Amino acid sequence: MKRFRPYRATQEIRDQYADIHLSVADFIYPYFVVEGTGVKEEIPSMKGIYRFSVDLLLEDIRELLSVGVNKILLFGVIPAEEKDEKGSAGFAADNIVSRAVRAIKKSFPEVIVFTDVCLCEYTSHGHCGLLHNHDVDNDSTLPLLAEMAYQHAVAGADFVAPSAMMDGQVEAIRKRLDKEKLSTKILAYSAKYASAFYGPFRDAAGSAPSFGDRKAYQMDFRTKDQGLEEIAADIEEGADWIMVKPALAYLDIIQRASVRFPDYPLVSYQVSGEYAMLKTGAQAGFFDEDRIFFESLTSIKRAGAQYIITYYAKEFGKKTSK
Repeated sequence: MKRFRPYRATQEIRDQYADIHLSVADFIYPYFVVEGTGVKEEIPSMKGIYRFSVDLLLEDIRELLSVGVNKILLFGVIPAEEKDEKGSAGFAADNIVSRAVRAIKKSFPEVIVFTDVCLCEYTSHGHCGLLHNHDVDNDSTLPLLAEMAYQHAVAGADFVAPSAMMDGQVEAIRKRLDKEKLSTKILAYSAKYASAFYGPFRDAAGSAPSFGDRKAYQMDFRTKDQGLEEIAADIEEGADWIMVKPALAYLDIIQRASVRFPDYPLVSYQVSGEYAMLKTGAQAGFFDEDRIFFESLTSIKRAGAQYIITYYAKEFGKKTSK
C-alpha cells in the first residue's frame, strides 16, 4: 500500500508539495470605462465592480498597482443614444477607450493595457458586427474591427483583443497594424463560447442583443475540437496570444490548448457570471470567499492558463499583499 496522507499532514508539508502557486503577475483586471467625470457606478449584478469615468479610473488603477496588479483590460460603455447600426462610436478617433488608454499611459506607463475590440457595446442592436437581413455580415464587419484596433493601438494600447468571433478578424487587424508599422500585439479571443455565464457582463456593458442571440458566431459549447481549430486559425492569421473563454466550464479546452500550442501565451477569462456566482454564493454564506476564489483560480492555472482575466484580481492582491 502506497501512503499518500503524509504529503498532507500539515500546512507546511502541503505547501512544500503544492505544484501550483497563484501570483498577482498571473492576472489581468477588467475595467468598464464611461463618459463624464466623477463617475463610479457599482454594477448591481457584480458586487464590488464599477463603471468608471476616466478621472476616477486613474485613481482606481493607482490602487490596483499598489497591490501588484499591472495588467488591465478595457471595455467601453456608452449611452444608448450614442449607439448606431454600425457602432461608429467604437472606432471613432476620439472613442472612449482610446481616450482612456492615452490617460493611463500618460499617468502610468508601466501598466500593460489590453483593449477589447468588438462592436457589440456600441451598436444599437447589440450584435458584434454589421447586420444584413438580421444576420451579422462577417466580411463587412472586418474593416470596422481593424479600424477600432488601429485607434486603440495609436492611442498606446499594448494589446488589442478582438472578441467579435468574426472569421478573419485577426488577419484583418494584423494587416492594418503592420501597414501602419505599429508594434501592438494581438490577444485573440480564439475559443469564445456562446455561454450563459456572460449575463452580468451584458448588464455591465449594456451590450445585450436587442433580438436573437450570438450563437451564430460564438462557439457551440457542445463541440470538442472546434476551439482548437479556431486557435490554430488565429495563430496562422497573426495572433500573438490566445484565449479560452469562459474558464471554469472549459478547463478541458484550456488544458488541451496549453499542450497543443505551448509557444503561445494562453489566457483564460473568468467571466462575469463565474465571478458573480462565486461572489454571491460567498456572501450568502454558502462557502468561504477566499477559499472558493483561490481554488477556482488555481484550477484555471493548473489547467494550463498562463494569464487569467478575473474581476477578483484586485481583491486577491489586497489579501496576499498584507
